[in-house]
Amino acid sequence: MKIYTRRGDDGTTGLMGGGRVDKDAPRVRAYGAVDELNALLGVARAACDDEALGALLDGLQDTCFVLGADLASPAGGAAKVRRVAEEDVASLEGLIDASEAELTPLTSFILPGGSPAAAHLHHARTVARRAERLAVGLVRSGEVSGEALRWLNRLSDLLFVLARLANHRAGVADVPWSPG
Repeated sequence: MKIYTRRGDDGTTGLMGGGRVDKDAPRVRAYGAVDELNALLGVARAACDDEALGALLDGLQDTCFVLGADLASPAGGAAKVRRVAEEDVASLEGLIDASEAELTPLTSFILPGGSPAAAHLHHARTVARRAERLAVGLVRSGEVSGEALRWLNRLSDLLFVLARLANHRAGVADVPWSPG
């Protein structure tokens, strides 16, 4: 199978289940941001020496693929894909709670950074927020489920907590923000 097809040379791309849309369509921008997020999770995984955290990131990457397929497949279309579900959102909430239990409570805002893994997780968090912003209109129009949006919202929260956890486990202090 060749990697190039030439079908996108006109600025369009195929959706799962059929149909073509412009490459700058809202749906394509949203799943493109999820693809970028997934790549950043891979970078964070490569920088992570903590096997438990690494395994967690592997699972998040898997669900990012589910979300990407969800976003690339119009509801009611021909493609039969697994959609992000409420259980996926609940799973993230459980991971947030378990991770926060290992950390001291925040008393100030912190600056992104610290260990390499934490810095990459902070970067991934910002891309998750962008993907969330891009998905809002799709949810509002009924093209994407609310669970997809909720999952992205919880994911960005989890990535913030995981960045703190990566620093904690690496023995690197979070850097508090000092205004002025």
